[in-house]
Amino acid sequence: MSLFIGLMSGTSLDGVDAALVDVTPGQPPSLVATHAETMPEPLRDLLWRLCHADRAAFAELAAAEDAFCRLQATAVEALIAGSGATRETIAAIGSHGQTIEHAPWGHDDGPAYTLQLDNPSLLAELTGCAVVGDLRRRDLAAGGQAAPLAPAFHEALFRAPGEWRLVLNLGGFANLTLLPPSEDPRPPLGFDTGPANALLDAWHARHRGGRFDAGGAWAASGRVDEALLTRLLAQPFFHRPPPRSTGREVFHLEWLQRHLEEGESPEDVQATLAELTAASVALGVEMARETLSAPPPALLIPCGGGAHNPDLLARLARRLPETPLTTGDDWGWPADWLEAGAFAWLADRRLAGQPGNLPSVTGAAGGRVLGGLYAP
Repeated sequence: MSLFIGLMSGTSLDGVDAALVDVTPGQPPSLVATHAETMPEPLRDLLWRLCHADRAAFAELAAAEDAFCRLQATAVEALIAGSGATRETIAAIGSHGQTIEHAPWGHDDGPAYTLQLDNPSLLAELTGCAVVGDLRRRDLAAGGQAAPLAPAFHEALFRAPGEWRLVLNLGGFANLTLLPPSEDPRPPLGFDTGPANALLDAWHARHRGGRFDAGGAWAASGRVDEALLTRLLAQPFFHRPPPRSTGREVFHLEWLQRHLEEGESPEDVQATLAELTAASVALGVEMARETLSAPPPALLIPCGGGAHNPDLLARLARRLPETPLTTGDDWGWPADWLEAGAFAWLADRRLAGQPGNLPSVTGAAGGRVLGGLYAP
């Protein structure tokens, strides 16, 4: 048994997911134990401001990074205690950090960049474990998008002989991985399709409070505004060929507000945003299939928070009638833990000196060993 911990905090800013993963050579990665550490409201509010700020003081960034790192350490301690493992049995922690801004095409004439708040040095001190951090920027340096990184992990878990498979992460933003049959020599294709929960959560918070629309009930009560949906889908990102990735820098409430007219009801806008996620995913699937000349995938494995949204899943099923939706539970990977699991797997790749990216996904010049290693 070779144990790694993966840490993930997504754009929802709801907490830190910690996954203990067995990455034994010659076997598919297996999930051993999990822990979710809720993000305190003051830290969430600070990170939210930083994610939407044009300018930020260095002291504010440092305070947010320090508090976030200590929250990660708390998550690690709880995971280890609850699993029965010990620090000595953990080969390394793979730490994603908290994305503040992702600009793979840069701004104006500036360079491409991706910014995650993280402090692997402090995390190693606090936990007594080796830490692999800064997992995105090497791919960016090689001309890639630095995202999404999970498709390589999806390949390790779900690629199989005889059938095409589709993995769909429905976090704050949606990204897909199209997996050819294992006998097909071509690599997987993956990319961001657009917003998933980010706009749904933000619009719900503005009009009803709370962090999210539980089960998509509010969206289900509304009517899709087809004219608004058409205006939203005209956004160039949805029609850009891969490689591509996105974030709050493109899709935010101000972007939505620019497309609204007088008189839309809030629940109809929520329904339209849910349909936007389903429609943009369907566009992405069509684009991926055309790129690889693929048939309809034999199954779709949804993961992330959106996998618990029956309204959103029903919209996806209507948009993708030839591809049945299944669940990662069938492979021992519940929907909530694939992203954290991916960063445990990437930590193993770093220690083994193996590439962690897929150039077919990110557009990098080649496979690269990702991240830096910080000894305990």
